[in-house]
Amino acid sequence: MNLQDLINDPAITIVDVRTPGEFMGGNVSGSVNVPLDELVDRIEELKAMQPMVLCCESGNRSGQAVSYLSSNGFEKVYNGGGWMSVDSQKS
Repeated sequence: MNLQDLINDPAITIVDVRTPGEFMGGNVSGSVNVPLDELVDRIEELKAMQPMVLCCESGNRSGQAVSYLSSNGFEKVYNGGGWMSVDSQKS
């Protein structure tokens, strides 16, 4: 399954790991904001959101989040890259 298919899969949760201020400035419709620095404290909440595509401004923070979650047993987490790219692929 390619990234666009994942983004448009109704079972996928889109998680934006930018700060709340960045998120309020624009985001993917229906996405959930879990800032990167809150991942550790919200890991149980995130387990219930799988499968998920993570996004941020450029793909760097979402890549860090995918690495962290994968190392903590998450199997269905994907780096969507920048939120605008994810938003443009959403149908």
